[in-house]
Amino acid sequence: MKFREKVYKVVNSIPEGMVATYGQIATMIGSPRASRQVGFALRALGLNEENIPWWRVVNRKGYISINHGDGGVEKLIQKDLLENEDVRFLDELTVDLEVHLWRPAE
Repeated sequence: MKFREKVYKVVNSIPEGMVATYGQIATMIGSPRASRQVGFALRALGLNEENIPWWRVVNRKGYISINHGDGGVEKLIQKDLLENEDVRFLDELTVDLEVHLWRPAE
């Protein structure tokens, strides 16, 4: 299975109302130092992707760090999608990881 396929498989496993971090996904697919590449794989999906819930992935601090060069619009799209799943924020763009971090059974 290719790297991107592994990323997408894990991201598809994140339950509604929960988030995972780029590093968490990288570790889960056996590439713990590839968090940036996880971001690249998700960016390749585009903002209109609905089948793979890319919006459930944030940085290690819970911050929405997506950047498609759209002047910040993409951050608001991601925040809106998360709020539609009742995800709580600590501030404008930081998810409350204590409540919403996905911790799959190992």
